[in-house]
Amino acid sequence: MKTRYIATWLLAIALTGCTNDFLNVVPETALSSATFFTKEADFQQAVNGAYVPLRQMYNERAWVLEEMHSDNTYYARNTLYGAVDATENVADFAIPVADGEGGVKVTANDNVLVQFRLNYVIIARANQILTTIDKIDFSADSKNNLKGQALFLRAFAYFDLVRLFGRVPLHLVPVTGRNDAALPLATTEELYAQIEKDATEASKLLLNKAKQEPGRATSGAAKTLLANLYLTQKKWAQVETLMRDVITNDGYQLRPDYNDAFSFTSANKNNSESVFEIQYMEGAAGYNGNQIYRFIPSPITAAEIAPLTGTSNPQPTSQESNNIPTPDIIAAYESGDKRKDISIGTVTLSGSLRANKVYPYIKKYARPHSLHNNTGQNWPVYRYAEVLLFMAEALNEQGKTAEAATYLNQVRTRAGLGASPATGQADMREAIFKERRVELAFENKRWFDLTRTGRVTEIISAYGARVKANPAAYYFPAGAVPPPNAFTNLDIYYPLPAVESALTPNF
Repeated sequence: MKTRYIATWLLAIALTGCTNDFLNVVPETALSSATFFTKEADFQQAVNGAYVPLRQMYNERAWVLEEMHSDNTYYARNTLYGAVDATENVADFAIPVADGEGGVKVTANDNVLVQFRLNYVIIARANQILTTIDKIDFSADSKNNLKGQALFLRAFAYFDLVRLFGRVPLHLVPVTGRNDAALPLATTEELYAQIEKDATEASKLLLNKAKQEPGRATSGAAKTLLANLYLTQKKWAQVETLMRDVITNDGYQLRPDYNDAFSFTSANKNNSESVFEIQYMEGAAGYNGNQIYRFIPSPITAAEIAPLTGTSNPQPTSQESNNIPTPDIIAAYESGDKRKDISIGTVTLSGSLRANKVYPYIKKYARPHSLHNNTGQNWPVYRYAEVLLFMAEALNEQGKTAEAATYLNQVRTRAGLGASPATGQADMREAIFKERRVELAFENKRWFDLTRTGRVTEIISAYGARVKANPAAYYFPAGAVPPPNAFTNLDIYYPLPAVESALTPNF
């Protein structure tokens, strides 16, 4: 026994003696930041990886939190399927809230958690690139373009976070351990300042659309993101300067047909109107989306879904029905607006429990494709039409109402409408607000337009009253009604994720 104890003691001494050297050796056969980032191709691969979370974000969560949380779309109750509280609570403005540390509100809602985490995956990957890239020698032009993309993506992620939550931790370097993983919440102003810094630098480093590889961030995309930040801050002169530059120098143009502003599943991607869009590819490689299948009303038969998707193997679905256009958005289109029939279609569901079995659906994302539940259509984030509307708003807020009308009317003309009758600044403000709603319908803009203009209580309270007064008009089957807590949480920011709260002492 004594011999065994001595042997064990000697082994412990030997291991102790080599511990420091062992811990300081980087494994040569494992990928890590210390062994991976050695050449230009490594950074190209890392930047590609920084884009990846956007696919899941825009396929699964962004439209829940940023479009269905508005008066543009709602969920259609399918009592045969059952409730999915995490999504329905968002649409009903009834997200459960609890108190975190320091009075910060938190929620267990899964949509909030996943969107929060996906943004931080982008940020973590961008931080790794930005803190490493200058240590490796390769072409300055390529390095600038890669740095610009990483800066754009970090700014993009923080802009989404600050608009959703108001305050979040501000990470600018890679996390090395538990202590620096749990940072305090930055203020909204601190987050704005960092987004401005990153987007400004990105706009100088990135290539113009004509020279950039399709699908990647461009200088025009960075300027548009920066203008969106300034719009949120009501820095109208800065918006005007940026948008005038994009309009004059970046080569974008409206597609003559509104339908052609959006990609098909394998064609028309990153077209002349596209400033930035999320890339999807139909097929088995894992780059596909399936948004339209998340949006189509259910229960739907194979025969009913076939004309909407054009697949060779249409299949019935019976899931929940999300992002269904409301009667409110349908009524928002003026008579003769070509965008209405391009954006919204109708389908009759023979298996619906509603008396009226006719449902609207988001037609602009129902592009023909080959296989059921597998699409390749890109998601539009910024289009040139929005650049024109940014410009119109910025000019009008500076009292340049007549000039603002010229940009607004370019968008209206493409839609088949006459010039806006608005003349005074207040009328023009409302006209631009309404135009954004129909031009950018179902592109995740409406909630942020409500928050930045201070109109959440005004518009959502009235919308909620209509839903409660007439559930049948908002796709509830007979006898089904909104829950008692519907439309009771009209905060302009979401609570932070409770799961993340459990991992930090800061909220």
